[in-house]
Amino acid sequence: MALFNMHYDRPGPGVDPDTPRKKGAARFLEVLGRDVTSFWLASFLTLLSAVPFALGLWFSVVTHALIPMILSGLVGGMIVAPQLCGLQDTILRSLRDEPGYWWNTYRRAWKRNVKASLLPGALGGLVLATQIFTLFHMNEESGSMMPVLLLVGSVLLAGLAQYVFAQVALLDMPFLTTFKNAVFLFLGYLPRTMLGVVWQLVYWGVVILLWPISSILILITGTWLPALLSLMAIYPVLDKSFHVEERVKEMREEQLKGE
Repeated sequence: MALFNMHYDRPGPGVDPDTPRKKGAARFLEVLGRDVTSFWLASFLTLLSAVPFALGLWFSVVTHALIPMILSGLVGGMIVAPQLCGLQDTILRSLRDEPGYWWNTYRRAWKRNVKASLLPGALGGLVLATQIFTLFHMNEESGSMMPVLLLVGSVLLAGLAQYVFAQVALLDMPFLTTFKNAVFLFLGYLPRTMLGVVWQLVYWGVVILLWPISSILILITGTWLPALLSLMAIYPVLDKSFHVEERVKEMREEQLKGE
């Protein structure tokens, strides 16, 4: 499993394992103060890789052409996906207080997850591109139900994506199994799922409504802020479902015994 391909022989910042873990805002400030640089770097790579998706989608919107929209969604989504998994891995390591230098762990996670991330990236990119394309082409003839359908679609996409890409970063499973797990987690832990979704929708809603002023916000918080808030909401679910920290601890103890 991808989660267990770890190397603890590399030094790096961390916390005392016996230190009680904070919660809520205190926990947010704790991980932010310790790992904000790592978050920003991983977010910068994610944003950089999203340029082809954004340019292709912009071209499809201004030309009203479906083929560029489909290509930008599929190809652009596949380009972004490995970096998105790298960002998820960076944040998840921080949430479980795992020591290590960012570039070493990020590079390892990127190589490990690149193939598994392509299919969910392509599908997610296509769905997102379709939603954005539809949004820019709505008119009075579209009816009052179209905005509702787009909102419901955005909630489903954001809710499922947060579980899918977190699993890609943590585990090594076929896509269908990953997606099935995401559906079960989405429905089984709906309050936490929706908390993670709300953080994402509020953040990107503010960016859209305040654009271009919000471009300053993108430079500072990029994609790491909504991802961090989302993962903080669902991480207890992931740990409970997949026993993440318990297995990491077992691996750590086995490696220490072998030294």
